[in-house]
Amino acid sequence: MAAEGAEERAGGWEAAVRGGLRVLRDRWVRGTRECGGSAAFAGARHPALPEGAEVSALQTLPIGVQLNIMSFLSPQDLCHLGSTSCYWRAAVQDPLLWRNFLLRDVPFWTSVDWKSLPDVEIFNKAFSDVSDNALYDYMAAYKKSCPLGRRSLKSSRPRYGAVTSFLQSLVAQAEPRFAMFGPGLEELDNSLVQKMMTRPDILRVAGLPHRQIHGIGSGVSFQFNNNQKFNILTLYSTTSAERKRARAEQAVAVNKMFYQENSIEGNQQAMHYSVIAQVKKVCEVVDGFIYVANAEAHKKRDRQEELAHILAMIDPALGPPNRPLLILSCVSHIGVERIPCVYMAHQLQLSLLRQPWMVQDTVAATLDGLLNGIEWLLEEVNCKNAQ
Repeated sequence: MAAEGAEERAGGWEAAVRGGLRVLRDRWVRGTRECGGSAAFAGARHPALPEGAEVSALQTLPIGVQLNIMSFLSPQDLCHLGSTSCYWRAAVQDPLLWRNFLLRDVPFWTSVDWKSLPDVEIFNKAFSDVSDNALYDYMAAYKKSCPLGRRSLKSSRPRYGAVTSFLQSLVAQAEPRFAMFGPGLEELDNSLVQKMMTRPDILRVAGLPHRQIHGIGSGVSFQFNNNQKFNILTLYSTTSAERKRARAEQAVAVNKMFYQENSIEGNQQAMHYSVIAQVKKVCEVVDGFIYVANAEAHKKRDRQEELAHILAMIDPALGPPNRPLLILSCVSHIGVERIPCVYMAHQLQLSLLRQPWMVQDTVAATLDGLLNGIEWLLEEVNCKNAQ
C-alpha cells in the first residue's frame, strides 16, 4: 500500500509539472500572437524581446523547445542564463516556470524554517487558477525557501564557530540546555539517542548525566565542532519496557508526559494538554526545545495531537516565549520513504508558532542532518543571549 501511495504521489507531481509547462507554453504563445507574431512555434519571438535586437540561435528555436530546455536547467543555471541578455532576463523570470521548479523541488529539500516556509496556497492552487492578472512571485518564493539560497545568505555572515570561540575566550558562558522529546525518539527502529551517544566522530560526549531537576537527569553534555558545549535532556513519554511492548504489539503506549485538559473554543471542543510537574520543571530552565518527529511515510500520525503536545511544552507561562524549537524530521535509516520537511511543517501547523523554529531532515542510523539542526539551534540561542 505504501508503494502504491508513493507511485500515486509521484504521478501527481509529474502531471502537475506537465500541466504547468502546458499553461506556460500557451501563455507565451498567446503573448507572441498578441504582439503580432504569425508563427507560434516557428521562430516566434518572445514578447519581451526588444525591437531590432539581435536574435541568437537559441532564441530562434520554437518556444515549446525553449520551455523544455529551461525546465531541465537547475534554478542556478536558469539565473545564469538570465544574466546573458535582456531577452533571457525577462524569459527566466516567468512565474509559472518558477512555480514548476517550486513544486518539483520542494519534496527534496532537507530543511525549512520559520522565515522560509512556502505558503500552503502554492500547493493547493491548480494551474488553471493561475491567470495573467494574478501571478504570485514564485521566483522570489523559491529563492527564499530553497536551502541552498538560505545557506548562501548565511555564508556572507561570520561563521558561528569563529564568533563563539572568540566570545568564549572573553566570557565563561553556561552550557545551553535543550529538552528533547517526541515520538521519533520512541517509535523508530534505530535509536537516535543511542547513536548520538556512540558516534564521537559526529558528536562528542562531553559529560555524563547527573541528577539535578527533581528526579530527572540533567541530561548529557555534547560538544559541537569540538568547541561549543551544550546539554540535551531527553524526555520519554513511557518507560523502556512499555516502549518495547508497544513496538512488539504494534500498539500506541499511553503518553505519561502530558495530561489532557478539554477546552471550548467557539462551538468546538479544542484539544489542549498540560505537562506533568517534573516536565514542567524542565521546561522552566531550558533554553530551547528539540522535537523528534516520526517522518516515515508509512506511519500514520495524529499531527493535531502532536501540535498540542508541542504547544504544552513551549507554553509561555513556563518560560521565555521566544525560545527556539528544532524539529528533527527523522526516519530510522536511509532508504525509508519520508515525508518531506516542508510537508511536515505544514502538517504540524508550525506557522502558528511565534518563536523561531526549523524543520531538519534527519536519519537516526547515520545522524545525517543532525549537526545542521544543532548548529541552527545554537546560533538562535547565541543571538537571543546577545540581545
